[in-house]
Amino acid sequence: MAQLQHDSGQQLLTITGGLMIGAEHSPTFAGSVRSAHEWNLPHEVLGPDDIRRRFPQFATTDHVVAFYETAAGFVHPEESVWAHVQQAMLRGADLHFSEPVTSWEADDNGVRVTTIRGTYEAEKLIIAPGAWAPQLMADLALPFTVTRQVLYWFEPIGNAEAFAVGKFPIFIWELPDGLQLYGFPLQPGVNGVKAAFFYRGPSCNPDLVNRVVSDEEITAIRAALAAHVPALNGPLVDAATCLYTEVPDHHFVIALHPQHANVVLASPCSGHGYKFSSVIGEILADLAVEGKTRHPIALFDTARLVG
Repeated sequence: MAQLQHDSGQQLLTITGGLMIGAEHSPTFAGSVRSAHEWNLPHEVLGPDDIRRRFPQFATTDHVVAFYETAAGFVHPEESVWAHVQQAMLRGADLHFSEPVTSWEADDNGVRVTTIRGTYEAEKLIIAPGAWAPQLMADLALPFTVTRQVLYWFEPIGNAEAFAVGKFPIFIWELPDGLQLYGFPLQPGVNGVKAAFFYRGPSCNPDLVNRVVSDEEITAIRAALAAHVPALNGPLVDAATCLYTEVPDHHFVIALHPQHANVVLASPCSGHGYKFSSVIGEILADLAVEGKTRHPIALFDTARLVG
């Protein structure tokens, strides 16, 4: 992302600090600590009193701890997508938009992709279809589920400055029932503070998804905010829906097609996968050009999901 910022001349990443809150043995906290140790990432472990002193916006109890990473932040997705598009065009990419793919096929001679406008042939193919993975990777019978997720923006009660960048970090709070509440600080040009649940939503058809946010859904997020970030339980400014493409272990699919070495598969194209887009793009380019990558991707192989 730093390279893209440099090449585009735009601010695409805002560093805010990141707070992972939960019980000491919760996956959110313990997993963050384990990852930081494995990859030698600078971090702090905060006790309940530390959290209350440094981040009084959170109504923490004596039963939670937090992992704090100063270098964490958020990517500006729309600006980043457009920056990637511009850089691809500058490097000679031929871009097509609003052109749904209907099918693809591959053999030893190459690949063919059919869309509503025509058929294209190439040596290699990367399939990264987001919520349409169940259809375009149907030959593998992988257990994909597309779920509808809801995002909310609330106007803080009282001092909105307490939720500005520099005072309020991005956060994920694993609640006692395992549900994760997450949020962002105030962003320039955005009304309200964003908050949502992670992995809470029904399965859906991406072509027929219900975009209306119900009163029951708003009530549920309000209850969580009232208990954990009370000043965020103010007026609802906006709500929107998005789609997650999931498999049972919640990890991605990033691999060469098991029957076609000239086809690369990628599922992390919806929801939380975007934050990893830069390194995933590098991996997919490696696999398409070299047939291998220096990055450890065994965790994302299709073999774990079949048989």
